[in-house]
Amino acid sequence: MTDTSGPATLSDDVLASFEGHRRELCAYAYRMLGSSFEAEDAVQETFTRAWKSYDSFEGRASLRSWLYKITTNVCLDMLDGPQRRARPMDLNGPSRPDSALPPPQPDYVWIEPIPNALAFGADPADHASTRDTLRLAFVAACQHLPATQRAILIMREVLRFSANETAEALTMSPASVNSALQRARATMSKVQPSAGDDYDESDDAQRTLVENFVSAFEAYDMDALTALLKADVALSMPPIELWVSGPENVAAFMLGTGSACAGSKLVRLEGANGHVAFGHYKPSDEPGRFVPWSVTVLELEGETIAGLTFFLDTDKLFPLFGLPPELREPV
Repeated sequence: MTDTSGPATLSDDVLASFEGHRRELCAYAYRMLGSSFEAEDAVQETFTRAWKSYDSFEGRASLRSWLYKITTNVCLDMLDGPQRRARPMDLNGPSRPDSALPPPQPDYVWIEPIPNALAFGADPADHASTRDTLRLAFVAACQHLPATQRAILIMREVLRFSANETAEALTMSPASVNSALQRARATMSKVQPSAGDDYDESDDAQRTLVENFVSAFEAYDMDALTALLKADVALSMPPIELWVSGPENVAAFMLGTGSACAGSKLVRLEGANGHVAFGHYKPSDEPGRFVPWSVTVLELEGETIAGLTFFLDTDKLFPLFGLPPELREPV
């Protein structure tokens, strides 16, 4: 905290108590906003507001509930506009694999990935209970809801706040909260796809699936790669609007427009949105040097890969995920 206009007597213990809620507040703000960068900004603004008004807190609610109330207000302020973030498949139907690439869209158009480390606490039980609601598909579905309905759905169904707690946070009546929740559920039932599978490192079949993907991709073996893909697999590349569906179209795209990725290297990440994720480096003009291409996220379903998302905004995302600016093969 660099702002010195807050209460001079605020102790380090109080600031530490704020920090103890950072990850869960960041996850909440991310579900609301669809951007890991905006979520971090929202949490910082929450702490600044809480710091300035702590003398008026008075402990009438729990610190956690009070911080969620402030975060909700910050997010609603940030969502004051018609723009909603999306995935390419939310905007139009699939393209032919030989279609010309359209120009990139602005970054505010797209759902962004969030590193597991920013959103999940250290407790594995917390990780398991929140993973589904941080998936890319769930976050994209939430974007179809008006901002207040979005907050109500997340607070009631994800965070398990009571109707009264949610009403207090939003300055609404419990009856209004329950009515809005029903409308939000109805919308989600139409736009939310079926849930994929959690990745479990102890699951031999899943671990083998991911290992085989890395081997096939780095060898650029399309026969081996397509054998791992679900029949309706979707490949997308935000901030480019184009996406393709189906193993044959994925292979055709990667051997055509995407052929510059042949010879790439994948660096395994801790994860993004609870999904398997990699830092993807493609060959440069200099032999033995590989440059950033994407943060690549796999969505698994059964023993297949149902989604391949190549997030191309490496200038922002590689530092966020702690990835180096290049790779070099040993001389």
